[in-house]
Amino acid sequence: MRGCGPLVLLPGCGTVRSLETVHHSDSEIAIHATEVASEVIRSAFHAPLTHYAKQGDDFATQADIAAEKAILDVLAAACPGDRFVAEESGTTGSARSDRTWFIDPLCGTRNFAVDTAFVAVNVALRDGDSVQVAATADPFAREVFWTAGEGAFRRAGGRDEPLRPQAGSHLVDVDLDHPFPWSSPARLFDAEGFAGEFHGRVLSTSLALVWVAAGRRAAYITGGDIRDSVHFSSAIAVCQAAGCVVTGLAGQPLHTAPHGLIAAADAPTHARLVEAVAGLRSG
Repeated sequence: MRGCGPLVLLPGCGTVRSLETVHHSDSEIAIHATEVASEVIRSAFHAPLTHYAKQGDDFATQADIAAEKAILDVLAAACPGDRFVAEESGTTGSARSDRTWFIDPLCGTRNFAVDTAFVAVNVALRDGDSVQVAATADPFAREVFWTAGEGAFRRAGGRDEPLRPQAGSHLVDVDLDHPFPWSSPARLFDAEGFAGEFHGRVLSTSLALVWVAAGRRAAYITGGDIRDSVHFSSAIAVCQAAGCVVTGLAGQPLHTAPHGLIAAADAPTHARLVEAVAGLRSG
């Protein structure tokens, strides 16, 4: 497995036999995959980019494609019997596996394409019905936010520290690319219960979602059905493991109608935002 030692025994992923064996957990595999992709992204920053058209006006660049290949190379070598769902290349691997990796190699392509260093790399492993392992990297800050199911952590400089959500900033990031089922999310900034109490931000990358777990945002809000999303699965798992309050737009269980996401650092912040969003629905 590239970068993880030439000889590997990977729990749940099979065995490579040799004279020496290095043990890797799924969380270390995920972290390493995001770090490899981060190197690709940094090397392409400020360089000329080719745009590859996707649906509508969406696009990918050669950095998206190269970063995804780097992630898939790591995961396929470590876990050849698993299934992989990736943003650019779709579904590969074993269709019968209970283990599925969700891969977003460069979340924030539009930012990256105009030399704006707010992007994320997302890798999540769903084993059965739930995400068990997740890693979201900030390539430019050289940090990874990760969880193995219990507790969430920030890794930087080879050291891990626990994530502690805090709502004191009153900063709320709203994803305007995914509409609410009944209203434009942009209306939230002027809504009663939001305006004057929270400070809206639009980073347009899931990096802001893990910032809720890290105490850098009070909350994050988006619309849309995001079950099994390559963009959100990792960051949602990190927030949940850190102790954030994570629900749908109406405060209901996540991934149920009306679809969407409110992830808040604490219960009072979450309650106020649910009320503000509800005002848009009834207005």
